[in-house]
Amino acid sequence: MRSPWKISIAVRKPNGIIVTDIKEKPILSKTNKFFALPIVRGVVNMVDSLIIGLKALSLSATLAMDEEEEKLSVFDLSIAMLLAFGLFVGLFIALPTFLTSRIDHYIHSNILYNIIEGLIRVTIFLLYLYVISRMKDIKRIFEYHGAEHKTIFAFENGQELTLENIRKYTTHHPRCGTNWLMIVMIISIFVFSFLGRPGIGMRIISRVVLIPIVAGLAYEAIRLLSKYQDRSLASLLALPGLLLQRITTQEPDDSQLEVAVVALKGSLKEECEYVAK
Repeated sequence: MRSPWKISIAVRKPNGIIVTDIKEKPILSKTNKFFALPIVRGVVNMVDSLIIGLKALSLSATLAMDEEEEKLSVFDLSIAMLLAFGLFVGLFIALPTFLTSRIDHYIHSNILYNIIEGLIRVTIFLLYLYVISRMKDIKRIFEYHGAEHKTIFAFENGQELTLENIRKYTTHHPRCGTNWLMIVMIISIFVFSFLGRPGIGMRIISRVVLIPIVAGLAYEAIRLLSKYQDRSLASLLALPGLLLQRITTQEPDDSQLEVAVVALKGSLKEECEYVAK
């Protein structure tokens, strides 16, 4: 969990105890005026989140293992992240670009061409999410994702963070990163339309290079949608991301909600250790 001031990681160890790692880390856009500029703040937050995610993955994997198990090194996780980035580029950029290039001669409009490429990209993305959601470990991750959302909803509604209060909330949150991913794909259609249609290699490179710009624009779109989420048009635009959360979030059990509560309290400057019953 992250607040404007802190990052809190909560992990349940094999013995049932939930331990936390809480660090002071203000959001960069609040510490530097340049980092707070529109679009720039989205790029900065994306890079910062990737770094934090790598560190959190390393810590949580280490804490969750039994003492006799081999610990994951930073090198191991770095290799995993590089492989993940390679998979992202290959599956969601290179493959849709290559497939769409097969119909180059039949489509003259750059906008239509990029709409088709975007639809192929979204289709691949949805199939990928559906396939991994069938995996036992990924399903559990999505349950923790749901626990995070339900806990945040309870907090935002001024509820005491008890299991009874948290259970009643939905797992679908309008400011979820899943919404951001969907908006990235939609905005990329329009951004890539300005690039024309160079060779297939240059198309792939240009799309990779423009990822930060697209991410920054998507971040601004999410902020705008959150600001006007009570209006019909904003709700309609946010709908695809919310529907996507039917895959990326699952209903958690109480033990997962407990971990989410500890993490949230830690990010709110409340040191907390919880022993499972």
